[in-house]
Amino acid sequence: MTADLRWAWAEVDADAIAHNVRVLRERAAPAAVWAVVKADGYGHGALTTARAAISAGAEGLCVALVQEGIDLRRAGIDAPILVLSEQPPQTAPYVVEHRLTPTVYRREFLDALVDERPAGLGVHVKVDTGMQRVGVHPHAAASLVSAIVERAPAVRLAGMYTHLAVADDDSAESIEFTRRQLDVLSDIADSVPSEVSLHAANSAGALAHPASRLSFVRAGIAVYGISPGPGVDEIASDLRPALELRARVSFVKQVRSGSRISYGLRHRFERDATVATVPIGYADGVPRRLWSVGGEVLIGGRRCPIVGVVTMDQLMVDCGDADVRVGDDVTLIGTQAASDGTTDTILAQDWARRLDTIGYEIVCGISPRVARVPRRSIDH
Repeated sequence: MTADLRWAWAEVDADAIAHNVRVLRERAAPAAVWAVVKADGYGHGALTTARAAISAGAEGLCVALVQEGIDLRRAGIDAPILVLSEQPPQTAPYVVEHRLTPTVYRREFLDALVDERPAGLGVHVKVDTGMQRVGVHPHAAASLVSAIVERAPAVRLAGMYTHLAVADDDSAESIEFTRRQLDVLSDIADSVPSEVSLHAANSAGALAHPASRLSFVRAGIAVYGISPGPGVDEIASDLRPALELRARVSFVKQVRSGSRISYGLRHRFERDATVATVPIGYADGVPRRLWSVGGEVLIGGRRCPIVGVVTMDQLMVDCGDADVRVGDDVTLIGTQAASDGTTDTILAQDWARRLDTIGYEIVCGISPRVARVPRRSIDH
């Protein structure tokens, strides 16, 4: 679907992505930056993000799925692509064919790769240092490394890494947990060749934990200009949000005091008001309950509360006594100027705080039926 077919779209600023990568490169140096572009670039578009990140100096990319890596290769991306978790054995032929860098933590997958007779395929071993999601147990890491060495020259150990569980939390307890995770990885890495890449830092690690930067950092949410969490908000202030969620008013009506609105008639108006309908809803990634936790949009540079349950394709906002017309700009996430020249901004993090979640979920949740377009000026 293109932006011309509906009055709701997301604008993606490739220049902001490039800026964020440059900021991260400066912070992480001498470590390199690899950009995480899984989940369609956290909802921003994987190809747009990959191209912008590489142009700004990112040395590699990270994805979650083999298919994500294949899509990038078919689009002409030639940079190294690390698949961040071990994949089903039947994906091994595609990993080898498309020159993806696999993660390994079980011999079954390692053997599946070797069966494809690759020529020196570099693999990365993921070690579970405490997050307890995936990865080889530290006590079994040496045995897995030996298995890789035994299967040379088909495969070679190119990297070893872990994932930080609480790097975005600045409490003393979390800082100590992060230190212990890094110590475990370091102890294991003492027995591997020096040319093997070591990596541990996610966005929060890259920003807040210098000891985690190692050979390179795997920067995800920070690439998109969103803080990894409250514990690192202050040191993420140089990042620029790369996505704005926009729409236009599709209908305007006057409502009477005492009347109610939307499914369940859960919102009651305490005064006469102008209500604008906006053609975007929960099928597009606007959570159904955003209205009940104080969700707002910007119209004419002023905040207008969402009223009534967000429906599948539409939502309604209370514009008070403002002069609002069909076709007026609506900003759900992003910045909008008022007629007096002042501006206001609603961030993905603002939604996240209201909904008791994280900015990652907000931007990843924007539906594919919302067209992603280059950021541009809105002309009527």
